[in-house]
Amino acid sequence: MARKYILVSGGVVSGIGKGVIASSTGLLLKTTGLKVTSIKIDPYMNIDAGTMSPHEHGEVYVLNDGGEVDLDLGNYERYLNVTLARDHNITTGKIYRTVIESERKGSYLGKTVQIVPHLTTAIQDWVECVAKIPVDESDEEPDVCIVELGGTVGDIESAPFIEAMRQFQFRVGHENFALIHVSLVPDMHGEQKTKPTQATVRDLRGLGLLPDLVACRLISGVPLKAETKSKISMFCHVGEGQVVGVHDVSSVYHVPLLLESQGIIQYFQKRLDLTSLHIPPALVEKGARLHRRWKELTSGRDRYFDTVSIVLVGKYTESTDAYMSVQKSLEHAAFRCHRKLKLTYVESTHLEAETLETSPVQYHEAWRSLVSAGGVLVPGGFGIRGTEGMILAIKWAREQNKPFLGVCLGFQLAVVEWARNVCGLKQANSSEFDAETPDPVVIYMPEISKTHMGGTMRLGLRATMFSSGSDEWSKIRKLYAGKSTIWERHRHRYEVSPQHVKMLKASGLEFIGTDERGERMQVLELKNHPYFVGLQAHPEFCTRPLDPSPPFLGLIAASCGQDTLAEQMVNQLKTYVPPHPEASMVLNLDSVSGAAAATMTNGHEIHGKAAVVNGVLVEDQAEAA
Repeated sequence: MARKYILVSGGVVSGIGKGVIASSTGLLLKTTGLKVTSIKIDPYMNIDAGTMSPHEHGEVYVLNDGGEVDLDLGNYERYLNVTLARDHNITTGKIYRTVIESERKGSYLGKTVQIVPHLTTAIQDWVECVAKIPVDESDEEPDVCIVELGGTVGDIESAPFIEAMRQFQFRVGHENFALIHVSLVPDMHGEQKTKPTQATVRDLRGLGLLPDLVACRLISGVPLKAETKSKISMFCHVGEGQVVGVHDVSSVYHVPLLLESQGIIQYFQKRLDLTSLHIPPALVEKGARLHRRWKELTSGRDRYFDTVSIVLVGKYTESTDAYMSVQKSLEHAAFRCHRKLKLTYVESTHLEAETLETSPVQYHEAWRSLVSAGGVLVPGGFGIRGTEGMILAIKWAREQNKPFLGVCLGFQLAVVEWARNVCGLKQANSSEFDAETPDPVVIYMPEISKTHMGGTMRLGLRATMFSSGSDEWSKIRKLYAGKSTIWERHRHRYEVSPQHVKMLKASGLEFIGTDERGERMQVLELKNHPYFVGLQAHPEFCTRPLDPSPPFLGLIAASCGQDTLAEQMVNQLKTYVPPHPEASMVLNLDSVSGAAAATMTNGHEIHGKAAVVNGVLVEDQAEAA
């Protein structure tokens, strides 16, 4: 049976929720027992998102294979509970590189290389190839591929991709291709305006693509009115049943059920003949179970009255998209603890003494937010700005016995804070911030390039081995169900200095988790503290709505109280499921770098002498064959 493709495009403005609608559509299809995968097309010239500013682009999401991709792939993984690879994120830069490399090899046999047909064909080949890659524990090819086209219809950057998709609908056949077009419906003094939607659908039709569903995004809590739906149906040449409204709801987790209530599953079952697919009874039951759990999640959230307050002390707080996965991890953990999350963002520079002189109001507001929170989170980041404020927040949490979680940079700064204030090394610092410090307790990893920025960090899924004896007292290990080895995704250039580890341990800083070789410190925890944990990894990239990330679950539970933490540690023994297929949980080598140029071969991405198989770097190409 041919694979089904659903393209999600957008019009009028960007950032109106195409990713959530694409993810929600995929989730609904999964509830019927289908295997679903997703691809995100980003029409920018960057090879990947790794070198893009979080202020401009939001967070850089990291995959098992070390791919640094758009944050929408995080939505796909969380909603669909799948494990994607870097090739599931297509950029203009990747496509141009592929075409240019093919031209240099002589693959076009002397032809004049053009946007049409060479670039558009490369896009179609990429989509068709990546759509076959298994993304879940079944290790079987997906039945349906959701393709989200970033940007808006009419952008110059999107033109080659629009043309490629126009051709692609004929390549795979009308019965295997459907299009959801997401458009803004503004509300002007109570009147829902349809002209922008009419215009964007007209542009789309002029480019050769006909929408099967028009998803009307309303930036308010007012649902799409019947007369608005009728008008869009008439002027956009679609039936009224093909116009769905997506208004603001209390949580994005309600969006799948909102779409379901408007008949989107039944529409696609008929439009793509999904009922002809022979779905095994076990998958049908699994899908039904997913549907029940999702409804329980959303209905339960609306009934929670108790709150839990967390303060996030970060560097990029003016754009909350920079901490998208962190926010979702906290939400998922709060769901598990039956609490509503109250998350406060504090710009770390506002905690520093200089701010007291320049802006005392900001200084006092920042400290008021910190001391009034139930728990403290210091996430990842780069650069010296704001790090002293983060260290002050860590010191306060440690001394006041407030639950604390440090992620990546937060982990490293917890080491710096301990070295300064417990070990007495007053000039201790990271060599990232002070290359001349006499006590560099955090250093540049020797194998990392200092000249190339893109794809040269320690990236992707890595193993952490817990030390023997830690199972008797460690809260974080119990939250990982007492396992001796755990798997989390990494993205960093710096590590704890091996020369200082012995001294730090002797003073009471417990490094209870290391890499496979026992050389790189990856998890720290304080024994006599309600919850003080740091991880070099980014556990937020592996959270799921129904299976929260253990470190974040610990922070939320400890912020609710020690009884809640004890309860969750017991529950994790029964409920914790690592969010990775077994095939991806093999010891991988730090010597593999994602810096080499990639080409597509039989659905695997080749990196020089390493390959990606099932989302994991393999050292030898022979192993990948």
